[in-house]
Amino acid sequence: MARPKKEIDKKNFENLCGIQCTQEEICQFFDVTDKTLNGWCKRTYGHNFSEVFAQKRGMGRISLRRAGFQLAQKNPSVHIFYAKNFLGMADKQEQIITTVEDLTPLAEMLNAEDPDDSMEAVLEET
Repeated sequence: MARPKKEIDKKNFENLCGIQCTQEEICQFFDVTDKTLNGWCKRTYGHNFSEVFAQKRGMGRISLRRAGFQLAQKNPSVHIFYAKNFLGMADKQEQIITTVEDLTPLAEMLNAEDPDDSMEAVLEET
């Protein structure tokens, strides 16, 4: 006599996938092994767990994106996050790199005996 099959509620399963639960978490929720869950997915959906999960988690992502978009309309920090991560915007920072050779005229001016003469020399070089 075979052992009775564990009951897995389809609606609960889809909700757990929608909130991005891992396979391990879903198995713990239903108190089943990953093998049992995979077999149930094959019988119920005709695909293994990974394929079903990939499909069902999409609805959770849509809900999360909707909630994030609504929050971004009210919260500037969230708006900036969405702009950077989904619209490709970024904070641009200019970097000016100065080498020792670029500072040579300045060093000569500072070391000169007559600062006015050295300033004229620096201005003539540029």
